Amino acid sequence: MSPRWQTYSLLGTVIGCVLVSTIPAVLVGVLSDQWWISALIWGVFAVIAVVDLALLRRRWRAWGYAELEDELYITRGVMFRRLTVVPYGRMQVVDVTTGPFERAFGLATVKLVTASASTDATIPGLTADQATRLRDQLTERAEARLSGL
Repeated sequence: MSPRWQTYSLLGTVIGCVLVSTIPAVLVGVLSDQWWISALIWGVFAVIAVVDLALLRRRWRAWGYAELEDELYITRGVMFRRLTVVPYGRMQVVDVTTGPFERAFGLATVKLVTASASTDATIPGLTADQATRLRDQLTERAEARLSGL
């Protein structure tokens, strides 16, 4: 994963907490004469943001993937580790997506669609070039495995 993903996630957390906390804090401040409730709302979201930011580097390091001979391994999770194994022959679609904020940071997400509804195979935080290269390699390997069936 690209180190730019950390900055992207940092800004997402800060912007999200500011937006989500501003509305109730302002409403309480305007509609009530108890300013401490508004301050409490800001404080709660500040603590949430600090905890989220403290775990940011660990979350970044927890994501990983490995291209093996017959399957793709995707691992993630800080407290609860999750390993997803996707056989190349089961891949139906390999999709590269980029939202407007991801594009601003030059990032992309690779999403894999398989025949199984329970497969959650996404690899976020790749550079656009890495995502394109990975998509091309996975598509090539999937086609090779499918032709062998």
